[in-house]
Amino acid sequence: MKTEREAYSRALAVPALLRILCLLFFAQTDVVKGVNITSPALLIRGTLGGIALLSVHYTSTSSDEPVIKWQLTRDKPITVVQSIGTKIIGNLRPEYKDRIHIFENGTLLLHNLQLSDEGSYEVEISITDDIFTGERHINLTVDVPVSRPYVSMVSSTVLELSENFFLNCTHEIGTKARYSWLKGGKPLANDSRLLLSHDQKILTITRVMMADDDIYSCTVENPISSMKSIPIKLTVYRRSSLYIIISTGCIFLLITLVTVCACWKPKKDKSQLEKEISTEYVDQNDLKHEVEVVPKTAEHERKNPVALYILKDKDSPDTEEDSPTDSRSTVETTGPPSYSSSPPTLARSPGSHSRSARRYHRSPVRSPPSGRAHKSPSRSPGSPARARSATRMVRSGGGVHMIREQDEASPPVEMNP
Repeated sequence: MKTEREAYSRALAVPALLRILCLLFFAQTDVVKGVNITSPALLIRGTLGGIALLSVHYTSTSSDEPVIKWQLTRDKPITVVQSIGTKIIGNLRPEYKDRIHIFENGTLLLHNLQLSDEGSYEVEISITDDIFTGERHINLTVDVPVSRPYVSMVSSTVLELSENFFLNCTHEIGTKARYSWLKGGKPLANDSRLLLSHDQKILTITRVMMADDDIYSCTVENPISSMKSIPIKLTVYRRSSLYIIISTGCIFLLITLVTVCACWKPKKDKSQLEKEISTEYVDQNDLKHEVEVVPKTAEHERKNPVALYILKDKDSPDTEEDSPTDSRSTVETTGPPSYSSSPPTLARSPGSHSRSARRYHRSPVRSPPSGRAHKSPSRSPGSPARARSATRMVRSGGGVHMIREQDEASPPVEMNP
């Protein structure tokens, strides 16, 4: 019984061994068929808005058209495109419409890259006659080029032994940016006094020394671009220099204040200025009026040569009594009233000291220069005599003099020269 069992197991082991030997033989003679995929690059870096070429190449013993399938590997695989040869099967997803192209060798071309296109892509190529399916993975990154960075700090000058002086490196555009610092054109690393933040954007000088007086710059880069900032100069002053700077500034300020005070003229108020101008104008008018009094009076005297003066002679009282009446009657009949301008100096006869001169009021109406009769204002016989006085201002070389004239209320008498 035992012998029969051993013989049966040997009979079953021989066919299994033969099968293995047949498989090894067929493998060496290319009887076992499959697809082999290769790729020149496993990492592709793309730019936002640009293109990305996921290049692959497959080999197969079959001449049939391959079935190509591209997927984007995420939490859940997303089918990007599926085709037979270069003919796309089915409908594309909306985000890939008009942006996909498949080549005969299985290469995928993406147009107008978006940030959402970044990820790991898997390609599968299968042929009906082949037993095995070929697979390959390619990673794609999409970035935005960085802009030029700039270094900002509180001040470009600092005193020695100051603490916690900050330099900040920033940029406006770019993804996945990495920062680095240069001092005097050489890379800067962390030490006991120069500290970099976790993202290396901020450089902190914990205690400023004279050795920190140098040129600083920062560099920002990402997988597709790199930019360097404009170098800036950090100037470190010694503590002793501070007093020299302060004293120089004070001297300059003092000179400026003295110059301003010397050149400054107080500005008059508008109302005060108008008041002074009006006062000067009134004074000038008054002086002009005073100056014009004497010329006008002299002109009037030249145009009216008949002076209204009468010499009273003590020896002829009858003539003195009769003359007023006669003169009044004569003037009333001959013409309109007229008065002389200003009386000249009183004339006295050389031989008599008892004669008195009478002076009469001048009329505002100018009489003609010819020998017309003049009429004095009429007066009622019974009216009492009234004294008249007039005051004039005459400007001479020595100043302005007041001349007071007094007229007696005597009837005017005309005398022929």
